[in-house]
Amino acid sequence: MRTKKFFAGLLFMGMVSAVISGAAQADPFKIAIMQDKKGAAKKYTPLLNYLKKNGIDGSFVGTKNYDYAAKMFASGKVDAMFSGSGVAGTMIIKEVAYPLVRPVDKKGNSTYWAVVIAPKGSSTYSQNADYYSNKKVIFCSLASSGEFYFRSISGSLDVGATMEKAASHGAAIDALSKEMADVAIVKNRVWDKVQSKYSNLMLVGKDDGENPNDTLIISRKVNNALAEKVKIVLLALQDDPSAEAQAVRDSLGIQGYIVTTKDDFKHTIYLLKRAGVSKYFNFVF
Repeated sequence: MRTKKFFAGLLFMGMVSAVISGAAQADPFKIAIMQDKKGAAKKYTPLLNYLKKNGIDGSFVGTKNYDYAAKMFASGKVDAMFSGSGVAGTMIIKEVAYPLVRPVDKKGNSTYWAVVIAPKGSSTYSQNADYYSNKKVIFCSLASSGEFYFRSISGSLDVGATMEKAASHGAAIDALSKEMADVAIVKNRVWDKVQSKYSNLMLVGKDDGENPNDTLIISRKVNNALAEKVKIVLLALQDDPSAEAQAVRDSLGIQGYIVTTKDDFKHTIYLLKRAGVSKYFNFVF
């Protein structure tokens, strides 16, 4: 039995080596990175070093917002993107990309959901469109914990709400705190990090479903062998004792990566389709 396991292990390692050695690169593997703030891509720099150490010549392409990133990805100007689930889900629906892996943070989280934030003393979110009646609502465009969530609510476009778009979830929360909006819909992980800074705000409700966080999606134009190589390298990160691997874990605040598939996007895709996203959606409403 041990002999069989030994040879099975050798066979597996041989297959992995074959995948890695067979994934030749003619051009750098271009990864889109959201840069809603100056230097936002800096934390990903150790990842480039890690990929290069493992035979993947990567480069980053900065994007200024979700709309720009989505259009650039769909046009083939980048090969992959660490993406919020709204854009990732849209790419899946449009059949131009598929999910590969997503990170697990130091606390073991790999998903997130939308939360509704309002000034202290506000009523509890009613889970229906009436809550937003004649209110100014601020959120990130094309975010499953922002615009997509709001638009997925039946009747949300018929209650006289004014929609304001922010460059990031943090910016939406900050605008709300300055009374530039009545309600903000944002990512719960962002709210959890900054809520102590906003004593004048409170959580009034949330979405009941979860979305994959910061998934690496891959263009369907990318060579399958190269995509498989990227997946193998990133899945190995968690147990890799090297200094390069530790630098990635520390910089991104993660334990490692886990396999992510279309099935993990069931709730996200449900929201997107309710919001009006189809295969022909052009990243703008």
